[in-house]
Amino acid sequence: MNCTMIPFPRPLPVRLPTVEGNVDYTHLREQLQEMDRLVVASGLETRFIELSLAAWAQRATAKAAPVPAKAQQRFQEHSRRALRCNVARTLLQEDFRGFAVRLADSPLLQWFCGCAQVDKVQVPSKSALERYSKWLPVDTLRPLMDQLLRTGRDQAATLLLKEPLDLDTCFLDTTCVKANIHFPVDWVLMRDGARTLMKAVSLIRGQGLKHRMAEPEQFLTRMNQLALHMSHARRKPESKKQRKRLLRQMKRLTQVVQGHAERYRDLLDREWAQTEWTRRQADQVLRRLDGVLEQLPAAVQQAHERIIGERLVPNAEKILSLYDADVHVIVRGKAEAEVEFGNLLLLGESAEGLIVDWELFADRVPADATLVRRSVERMQQALGQPLHGLGTDRGFDSEANRRWLGRQKIYNGMCPRAPENLKLRLRQKRFVAAQKRRAQTEGRIGIFKNNFLGRPMQVKGFTHRQCAVAWGVLTHNLWVMARLPRAEAAPARRQAA
Repeated sequence: MNCTMIPFPRPLPVRLPTVEGNVDYTHLREQLQEMDRLVVASGLETRFIELSLAAWAQRATAKAAPVPAKAQQRFQEHSRRALRCNVARTLLQEDFRGFAVRLADSPLLQWFCGCAQVDKVQVPSKSALERYSKWLPVDTLRPLMDQLLRTGRDQAATLLLKEPLDLDTCFLDTTCVKANIHFPVDWVLMRDGARTLMKAVSLIRGQGLKHRMAEPEQFLTRMNQLALHMSHARRKPESKKQRKRLLRQMKRLTQVVQGHAERYRDLLDREWAQTEWTRRQADQVLRRLDGVLEQLPAAVQQAHERIIGERLVPNAEKILSLYDADVHVIVRGKAEAEVEFGNLLLLGESAEGLIVDWELFADRVPADATLVRRSVERMQQALGQPLHGLGTDRGFDSEANRRWLGRQKIYNGMCPRAPENLKLRLRQKRFVAAQKRRAQTEGRIGIFKNNFLGRPMQVKGFTHRQCAVAWGVLTHNLWVMARLPRAEAAPARRQAA
């Protein structure tokens, strides 16, 4: 199938209302106007539509069905809207439902997302926004970010930047992207499992499929009472005996809940046609039950080992969440967070505050020193230029990294681990300047996590978190570039832009 993009006329621009007396709205309007200009002038929007169209054409070819030109044009319009809606939603840190409501009520967001037309305003629903968030995979989004940076470096005049982007030096650091989970106290997993199972059973009973049992709310009430007593038992005399006794009661109640859930699971699988649900809706409830039923015995055993057996469970064998498997224990050793639960994130920042490299780790928590070479090679390949300097904290320093940077003729701005080596290096002006600038990367991480990812991230599953990080990086770089000094443009070129 031909995947050449069909030129389509852009909707007529809608005049934005003049709002006076609100400086925050004025700043947001100026930011979105600059980001709109960057998206168009850098070719980011066109390239995004081309990549989306290529994936769409591949799916259509697999189905061996002809696709009319009108359907392709409609898909291109959705691709353009997906890019802009994802950027605006990430910038404003709204969930799907909240952004759908805000988009329907804001002429400014309607203009930026391409929803406003002269005769009507048609905004996407929360379900459409959820589909937009998965419009392209992460491997396809990363080249778009690299294209934006290369355009800012090589064609600064096209983007009306006063100076080209400085991508010669990079500053690396790692952080933890916290998962949206409870603090993983062992008996809390039993409470969460019972709650999920009984709520699913209530849904099945609401469809008329019933098996002999007490009301699900009674099991939830009993489990909540035991969880409340367990949380207060630590402060009472003989707390160990109290906690062991309560945990045994929770285990017995969990076994009863699990048995009822298994019977209702089989009942729904056999007689789903008697309900008002479709098979896909029934499968959704079955997957919810199966996900908890498979892990609940291991969660009960983990709580038994920790509380009754008083034995430690290795981090690699711990269940931290019944709903998110790709979560790890990350020992940070910081004052406000000795231990965090989530995924390790590597960020590389340029001198102007742009994120030039990032990597989110799913199945392991690697040491910082092992990340230097792969990050530098990834940046040099993506940006098409050698790196001239690298600044990091002492966690990235190693003899192998120092030798490799020397062979690559990259200035070593890593903080040495040994105090005697640090004293010698502090006599070098370039090293001191690199370390002073590297300290600002801590602030950049805070800005990125709090303002572009959320604290904590609301998405579940590593693939979705990885995609959210990619959109956060793209939105962050557009936001930073929109704040850079502008070059004075000629009237004709300004009008064309």
